[in-house]
Amino acid sequence: MAALAVGALGVVFGDIGTSPLYSLQTVFAIDGGAIRPVALDVYGVISLVFWAVLLIVSIKYVVFVMRAGNDGEGGIMALAALIRRSVPGRTKMVSTAVLFGVIGAALFFGDSVITPAISVLSAIEGIEVVSPEIKEIILPVGVTILVLLFLAQRLGTHRVGRFFGPIMLLWFVVIGLLGLPWVVAKPGILLALSPTSAIAFFLDRPVLAFVAMGAVVLAITGAEALYADMGHFGRPAISRAWFFVVFPALTLNYLGQGALILSRPEAVSNPFFILAPGWAQIPLVVLATVATVIASQSVISGAFSMARQAVQLGLLPILTVRHTSKEESGQIYVPGINWILLAGVIILTVTFGSSQSLATAYGLAVTGTLLLTTSLFLVLAGAAWHWKWWQLTLVGVVFGGLELVFLAGNLTKIVHGGWLPLLLGALVVAVMLTWQRGRRVVTARRAEIEGSMAEFVDEIRAGEGVRVPGIAVFPHPSKETVPLALRANFEFNGVVHEHVVIVTVIPENVPHVPRNERLNVDSLHRTDDGIVHLTVRFGFQDDQDIPSALRDAFMLTSELEIDPDAAFYYLSRVSIEVGHEKEKGLPRWQKLLFVGLAHNAASPAVYFRLPVERTVIMGTRVDL
Repeated sequence: MAALAVGALGVVFGDIGTSPLYSLQTVFAIDGGAIRPVALDVYGVISLVFWAVLLIVSIKYVVFVMRAGNDGEGGIMALAALIRRSVPGRTKMVSTAVLFGVIGAALFFGDSVITPAISVLSAIEGIEVVSPEIKEIILPVGVTILVLLFLAQRLGTHRVGRFFGPIMLLWFVVIGLLGLPWVVAKPGILLALSPTSAIAFFLDRPVLAFVAMGAVVLAITGAEALYADMGHFGRPAISRAWFFVVFPALTLNYLGQGALILSRPEAVSNPFFILAPGWAQIPLVVLATVATVIASQSVISGAFSMARQAVQLGLLPILTVRHTSKEESGQIYVPGINWILLAGVIILTVTFGSSQSLATAYGLAVTGTLLLTTSLFLVLAGAAWHWKWWQLTLVGVVFGGLELVFLAGNLTKIVHGGWLPLLLGALVVAVMLTWQRGRRVVTARRAEIEGSMAEFVDEIRAGEGVRVPGIAVFPHPSKETVPLALRANFEFNGVVHEHVVIVTVIPENVPHVPRNERLNVDSLHRTDDGIVHLTVRFGFQDDQDIPSALRDAFMLTSELEIDPDAAFYYLSRVSIEVGHEKEKGLPRWQKLLFVGLAHNAASPAVYFRLPVERTVIMGTRVDL
């Protein structure tokens, strides 16, 4: 458990653990310093930060939300899938849950662009505290580090992942120790732990306190990671790491920054680095930079996992996924997502130029995800766990109410850059929903061309066509229709292989499907025609490896007596074009977007791990 907890420090808590670098600095920079370094304001801000972290992270996520495990996995898409599995027959509720999951995933991608930029810049800006005259190097150094970070993704994180936990443990010990002397020197700051300090701040300066909530939310960025990474370490390890290491260290550091600001009001310019004595500031910049790179790595890896889940749930086209570890299937690299993120991060970094400027764009994605998670959790608790109405109301008012205030406070940022995560989220939502809707239309059109499998088998049994030796495997989404490659081979070449295996891959709404429960062999009501259908069920965290599934079927069942290593694979590839017919509910812009996505999708041969030397691609054109 101790090893798991240390490992969780390096993966789960990187984002929220580096929030002290910029959160209080941003709060005191609102409206050119409208929040003053005086006792009422400082106690109020620190109290808001403490209670936000306590309520949202410690109670909402650790105590409540992390109970909603989908076979041990977490995250907003897994939560939506859990609702779909646990609440059968309620179409509208399930559809809404899936839509919320899509929006939450879209906001997560927006967060994945902003987090590396703001984290790395905030760390390097510590150089300005040490030597203000060299502040011009901050941006070039930041861009260089970010480019190297994304270039290194193809190498995988498994080689350095073992060092992340100890480094982050050192980070939390250091930030806690930085705050402790200032708390001891000014113990009155402990009054900020009382909610009365936040209440007094709101009563005295309600408008400003409301606006401050938009920056206070920066202290809980990364809270969703506790739930999203639950499958890697388990709830007990994450809970222990949070309560015994992360939460105390963050509390001490925020209290220390508050005490520092009261003692030295000029420290509001960068209170985190000014906490440290002069001799320690350069080492602290180095440690902070390493910590923010780790935090960025966690978000990038999360984006890769989220993209793969979206593909397997039918919300994105097939993407090239490369596994960077032979032991851990979760260690993946998705080149397309990596380069899109790199482009977005560099554009943001150069455009905004500083962490303080980026903070104006940060927060909407975070608060949106928090609210969506709360909403989905309440749906699950009410429909599947049968919570009483007063329990749902209490949880909804406490957490949902606080998150609504956070969201409202962040709405003031829209014109100052807050539109950015909304735009990114809207684009991702448009892509996902377009792919989902377009895929349904193409599937229907394709079924018309393919024709009935039962009728095709009858033709084969009647003696039409020549049976040739060999094993032909046809990946195909259904056993009701004929794979296009099989029909083309029959109609144009007049041949059918002696052994035909039609493989249907079904992505399940669970993270993993045990190997002995994945397979189902169907002879299609004919036992003497050499044509069988194999259904393979994969979870959204499983590798959709068809050759491996065939080997499992060969070993686990006597119904499939073939040698998988001698089989040839025939892919039915459909070329999708924009037609002139007006499809109801699918406007032209969505057709163009869908066709563009389809043309840039990864090869199914790579996605399904098919051997290149034994794969043949055949297909036809379908007008959308």
